[in-house]
Amino acid sequence: MKAHQIGRVVLWMSGALLSFSALAVSIRMLAGALSVFEILAVRSLVSLAILLGLCVVRPELRASLAPRRMGLNLFRNSVHFAATYSWAVAITLLPFATVFALEFTMPAWVALLAVLVLGERVTLGRVIVVLTGFTGVLVIVRPGLESFQPAAFLVLGAALGYAIFNIITKRLTATESAFGIVFWMNAMQLPMGLAGSDPAFLLKIGMVQAPAALAIGIAGLTAHYCLANAFRAGDASFVLPFDFARLPLIAVVGWLFFGERLDAFTFVGAAIILCGIFWNVRAETRA
Repeated sequence: MKAHQIGRVVLWMSGALLSFSALAVSIRMLAGALSVFEILAVRSLVSLAILLGLCVVRPELRASLAPRRMGLNLFRNSVHFAATYSWAVAITLLPFATVFALEFTMPAWVALLAVLVLGERVTLGRVIVVLTGFTGVLVIVRPGLESFQPAAFLVLGAALGYAIFNIITKRLTATESAFGIVFWMNAMQLPMGLAGSDPAFLLKIGMVQAPAALAIGIAGLTAHYCLANAFRAGDASFVLPFDFARLPLIAVVGWLFFGERLDAFTFVGAAIILCGIFWNVRAETRA
């Protein structure tokens, strides 16, 4: 990869990580009032409203909405919705430590699928960043063996689903714009969310929940827009290991907004994750 491509990946993934953190805060604030289906419906509804508004202001964006590769889009978005729902259910059944540790098997799945499906090359740096990333996650969450239950397979299934979703995203970026990819994602997932929602669920959103409802749509939109552009700039096996940095970032967000405890293991794990990312970026730049 060229240096300017690496720079774009770092920039877009930074935006994605910040957006996913804002998304997590918004979901937690809405969880008491809405079900998982309803939260996902709100995300898609607000995102679609923003995207359609942009099409009115900027007519040139309408060309991105042409229905192309609909079969691949439908498969991608169905897998993503199922993975997100499985992850949310697992959160109610398992300790957070177990869920986060298992969820971060996803970059390893992506690295494997990128070689098998996309024909990307395996490099020492890409192997190291996956190993150090997962090691850093284990240092931070330190899940005990007693916490592993059959429901853990829900998280493993969700992680594999997210990996498939990201590999298909990488394939779509070869021919489709990030705007079009994000639009069809929300257009297809809105009916999925509505299918399990109370018909009057919007009435549950009061003045207290309104900022979070707006934020979840904006953050969901910017997260996937940034992710699609990161995939456009670089290989999937290079892009996704940056996602390991989401865990220490979320830990800091939890400390700032919800008073959750930070300990020395958080900083040690974050240092391991960042060292792996730095090693890989330096190796790709040299190559």
